[in-house]
Amino acid sequence: SYAGGSLLLTAIYTSLIVWIIGLAVPVTASYIICAVIAAPALIKLGVPDYAAHMFIFYYAVLSEVSPPTALSPFAAAAITGGDPYKTTLQSWKYTLPAFLVPFVFVLDPQGVGLLLNIPKGGSWVDIFEITLKTTLGLMALAAAAQGWVLRHTSLIERGLLVLSGLLLVFPSLIEAIIEAAIGRDISYTYVPGVLIGLGVLLWQAKGPAVQRPA
Repeated sequence: SYAGGSLLLTAIYTSLIVWIIGLAVPVTASYIICAVIAAPALIKLGVPDYAAHMFIFYYAVLSEVSPPTALSPFAAAAITGGDPYKTTLQSWKYTLPAFLVPFVFVLDPQGVGLLLNIPKGGSWVDIFEITLKTTLGLMALAAAAQGWVLRHTSLIERGLLVLSGLLLVFPSLIEAIIEAAIGRDISYTYVPGVLIGLGVLLWQAKGPAVQRPA
């Protein structure tokens, strides 16, 4: 009801529900609860049932590294003697790109290829294509999140990496936004995403060499 029939908003609300429930209960219990209350909404909006359930299970697992009650980083901090809150925030920062993966196989028509299922009207080539694009996009987003590619990135480079990652991970969503803004159809937004990411990589490769300790 709150999403108003929007698949994007329904997916966002579902992820928030799973995250909140996952703060208090283990992964299995979180999945069982949310599969009952949230999966039907996604399926009703046209998401394949297996993709809807994998979306929920994926976020149930990610709740293990989500503050404020991230069980895995807290356990790691207890073993290593580190600060649990700093460990949690650091692990959350490194896993942020992974939070976008479930949206790919829910929102993108080709996204079910990530679950090794041939998209409707497609072929095994679509599975390879969506896997490659998502992998490259997540690499760009991960580099932006940690501020490092071949060396430390500037603010502009991080912004370009975020743009590159979004163009690769969410091409259909970006296409819809740009088409609404310019009023004409476009396609192949992943090509600019690849070019932008490659441009940042080449720019860093041409930069000064990183000083390494002897």
